[in-house]
Amino acid sequence: MVHTPSKDIFHQSVRTALEKDAWTITHDPLHLKVDDIEFFIDLGAERLLAAQKEGQRIAVEIKSFVGASEVTEFHLALGQTLNYRLALKKEDPERILYLAISQDTYQDFFSRQFIQDSLKEYQIKLLIFTFITKEIVLWKE
Repeated sequence: MVHTPSKDIFHQSVRTALEKDAWTITHDPLHLKVDDIEFFIDLGAERLLAAQKEGQRIAVEIKSFVGASEVTEFHLALGQTLNYRLALKKEDPERILYLAISQDTYQDFFSRQFIQDSLKEYQIKLLIFTFITKEIVLWKE
């Protein structure tokens, strides 16, 4: 039996922001199976580039950081992101993984030096969006 996880509170906002940015949602969620472990990444999307026949393909994991502890939420998001990236490397290596967070979370928590160091150390790519206007404000490699 395939169990699909519940969607993050920002799921629809991120989906809309990607669509506004000319991405086509191809998977909601993106399901991967590695050995006997199943993974459900929130969204899969692609965008055709004018200069190429092949487009960009991404996977997006959405995190709201509304739990009691931002540090605990960050630990969970980091571990999940690293595992998803490994699963993608095995099953869909052309797809690039992004962690989607709100602009408020980025400014309030992700701006801290230790978090920035962690993102750099583990090469976490961010998609930063606004909840109100449902737009992408920054892609951070």
